[in-house]
Amino acid sequence: MNEQEVLMVVTNLPDRATAKRIADSLVTEGVAACINILSGCTSVYHWEGKLNHTDEVPLLIKTTREAYPRLEAALRKLHPYELPELIALPVSAGLPEYLNWVAQETKTRNQA
Repeated sequence: MNEQEVLMVVTNLPDRATAKRIADSLVTEGVAACINILSGCTSVYHWEGKLNHTDEVPLLIKTTREAYPRLEAALRKLHPYELPELIALPVSAGLPEYLNWVAQETKTRNQA
């Protein structure tokens, strides 16, 4: 696997303020190059035996396979949910300069 492979990571937060706080932290820590905070949505799911309809704010997080473990660890600490959605999808194509920028932004400090 290519460690510099770019990933699109999806998660949902309970409100916009939490989404901004977490996005700022992930970009500042260098585990994400860019995060899109989307408009709110309603998630429908079963949890603890009940059907739920929850208003949430989705994040689209751009990172690399190499940085993903650090991103996951940071999200586990920062995310307010007991079991947060955290899904990583490989980016199969993209503007090469943008993909290179994502890789540069998410390199660990000692590798830069």
